[in-house]
Amino acid sequence: MPTVKFLLPDGDETAVEVPVGWSLMEAARRDGIEGIVAECGGGAICGTCHVHIDEERFEKLDPPEMTEAALLEIVPDASHTSRLSCQVIMTDEMDGMSVRVPAEQLAL
Repeated sequence: MPTVKFLLPDGDETAVEVPVGWSLMEAARRDGIEGIVAECGGGAICGTCHVHIDEERFEKLDPPEMTEAALLEIVPDASHTSRLSCQVIMTDEMDGMSVRVPAEQLAL
């Protein structure tokens, strides 16, 4: 099963197995990754599951849809590799990716 390493704001790292077809958010919530709030449960309407994808894997992702792109413009600590983890669906090719969880998420 593919594995993703979540880099937490406090410097800790947590490796999480993510089934192919699951979103990063689903696996993060299942394993209690701190900082992935996911208020909307994966609807891409809240921005509280924002992460930074490692450069190598980020370039292989499809671009964000319009709703996600709009939210990424207002999330705290946005970068050119920002994505909503609810919109990043795991594939075998993404095995070993690193995902940084920002220290601050969008407050609703």
